Parts: sequence; C-alpha cells; structure tokens
Amino acid sequence: MKNIKLLKKLSKICRIDCLEMTHKAKSSHIGSCFSIVEILIILYFVFLNKREKNNFILSKGHAAAALYSVLSLKKFIKRKMLKMYCSDGYKFSGHVNHNVNGVFLSTGALGHGLPVAAGIALARKKNNNKVFVLISDGECDEGTTWESALFASHNDLKNLIVLIDYNKIQSFGNTNDVLNLEPIVKKWKSFNWFTQRVNGHDFNKLNISIVNALRSKKPSVIICDTVKGKGVSFMENNLKWHYKNVDKVELVKAKKELINEK
Repeated sequence: MKNIKLLKKLSKICRIDCLEMTHKAKSSHIGSCFSIVEILIILYFVFLNKREKNNFILSKGHAAAALYSVLSLKKFIKRKMLKMYCSDGYKFSGHVNHNVNGVFLSTGALGHGLPVAAGIALARKKNNNKVFVLISDGECDEGTTWESALFASHNDLKNLIVLIDYNKIQSFGNTNDVLNLEPIVKKWKSFNWFTQRVNGHDFNKLNISIVNALRSKKPSVIICDTVKGKGVSFMENNLKWHYKNVDKVELVKAKKELINEK
C-alpha cells in the first residue's frame, strides 16, 4: 500500500503525544494507547474520511489519549488542546468523551461499545453503511460482547467490523491467566463471523484485512495481535504500564527511543 512512511511518521507522533499527555496529567493507560496506534492511524488516514466521524467507536475508552492525538492530526481538534488532557474544566477526559469533536460515543466501562455499534449497524444495514468498533481483549471477558456477536450474526450485519486489540495484558494480569480466550479465532468463527487474525502493527496486513472485511457478507472481526507499550523497550509487554505514567527521566528515555526508531 502507499504512504507507509507517512503512516509510520504519524504513528510516532501519536506515541510521543500520548507520552507527553499522560506525563503532564500523571494519568494512566500509556501501554493501552501504544498497542492501538497503528489501528487508529490506518482507520482514520486510509479508511475513514472527515465526514465519517460517526462510523467509529473506541470501546476501550481508557486509551483516550491515542484517539485524541489522532483526532488532532486529522484536524477535528486543535493540536494545542492536547495540553488540556485530564485537566479540570476541560472535556478531554481520561476516558473518551463524546463532547470532543470526532468522538461519537463516551466509553470506558468495558463491554459497551460493541452493543452500541451493533445497534447502529442494524439501523444502517439497509444502506450498508459501515460501522467500525475497536475493543480490547479484556472486553472479551464481558457477556455483552458475546451477546452482541450473536445479535450481529443473527441479523446479518455485514456492515459491522470489529477490531480486537489483542495485546494479551489487561488491568491485573495476562489476559489468558485472568480468563483464557483461546482458541479465540474458533470462538468468533463459531458465532458465524468472518474472522481474520493479523499483526496489529503491520500497516500492509491491517490494510488487507480491513479491505477483506469491507467485502465480507458476514459481520467481520479482525483479531489484531499487538504489543502492550509498543515502541518503547521498557514498556513492551509489561503489566505495570497499564496504570503507570512516565516520570521525567522515563519521558526523555522513551521519547529518544521513539525518535530514533527506524
């Protein structure tokens, strides 16, 4: 696909934004932000245009910093507003807020995004208007996820596309230690979904999988194998970065790694 260099550059900017935002606010979820950066970038810069802001729901709302960064890069919001992240009196809360331009649904209580997306997809089914929703692997512990999966296949919602951030770490442990999701591909297939599994940091593979999903005659799920804290060596696959934020020394070290990354 074209513009890989641009997409990689935007991903680097997004990660640096997230570092600076969470450091300044002393807030959480930097690892969760980093695992979805490529997914957000390819959706917003390849598949969604500015008129389609209501076609995407970030169900894992605790990764708000990443979405706000991408929205600023797409000029939904001003770049300077990122400094207001998690600040009193401003709408840029630590979980995504629908009062921010470009955010369709406030989320954060996990398991809500997919049910809402399924309802929207049902309403838009006649015109085959696509609805994307990005959920966490931890959300696959939620009953509402599987109820929605049944509902979507029963109603032939071929216009619904789910991307799962399968970074395999949730708030208090490894996902499969908390509640084993494997065999995750077979589970989704058994619910009669068109199911793909790809590297969630590879733009070419993400592109192919999303194109395939857009052509599917079934509801589609793309299981994205990702890395918690992707891009910063001391964060990658490290549970503590679900909640921890970087101090001044760590901020400099992390930014240096990202800037020097090829």
